[in-house]
Amino acid sequence: MKRYLFPSLLSLFFLCSAKSFANEIYEITVYHFSDPKQEITLDTYLQTAYLPALHRNGKQNIGVFKPVANDTARDKLVYVIVTFKSVSETQALQTALLKDASYQDAGKEYLTASYQNPPYARMEKIWVSAFRMAPQMTLPKLTGPKNDRIYELRSYESPTENYYKSKVKMFNEGGEIDVFSRLKFNAVFYGDVIAGCRMPNLMYLTSFENMAERDAHWKSFTDDAQVKQLFSLQEYKNNVSKADIILMHATAYSDY
Repeated sequence: MKRYLFPSLLSLFFLCSAKSFANEIYEITVYHFSDPKQEITLDTYLQTAYLPALHRNGKQNIGVFKPVANDTARDKLVYVIVTFKSVSETQALQTALLKDASYQDAGKEYLTASYQNPPYARMEKIWVSAFRMAPQMTLPKLTGPKNDRIYELRSYESPTENYYKSKVKMFNEGGEIDVFSRLKFNAVFYGDVIAGCRMPNLMYLTSFENMAERDAHWKSFTDDAQVKQLFSLQEYKNNVSKADIILMHATAYSDY
């Protein structure tokens, strides 16, 4: 019997990443933690080691966020969003960090933590490729107090790949991105999830001065005539099977 060896999906993914994607890649790292000590370790590592090291390697506009619900949630989260030109660039960064003595020293408590006292309960990574009609991140134009600002990360899953194509088209050619722009949602990015535990899936991040402004913007969205017409079209029906909405505050050391 002949045996055929098939490369894993991840292997194929990295082979394809030898060429840069046309659009930006967003690496979203999600840390899950449960106690105050872990949170302190994570904050110290991110603020004094990881972000400075990324800045030294030319990475700017790194977002670090914590859900508003963290105070009462059992599974507490920290989101770190880093922009890359390609997936292969993420590998080059990891190599650079291994050689960065300042990073290794500043991040020692996190990097050498024992299994009895890990700095987090679980870590996950999501890679998102920017939509063709929003190929680059746009920094939010917010002027109010940083503590009041709301960042809203949305994740839309579709029941099949075909329905997913419909939802992506709805954002791009369908004009949903244009509506968000017209209504001043201060969108940071929109993109396809190209690697993650939930697929087919898209994610996008919008931002607001405060919660009241966030609520007002979404009311204007649901009341908008163009939106009503867009959502009435048969080609866009049933293209979202699950929607997750994460309302977050930026940390004091986040770049935006």
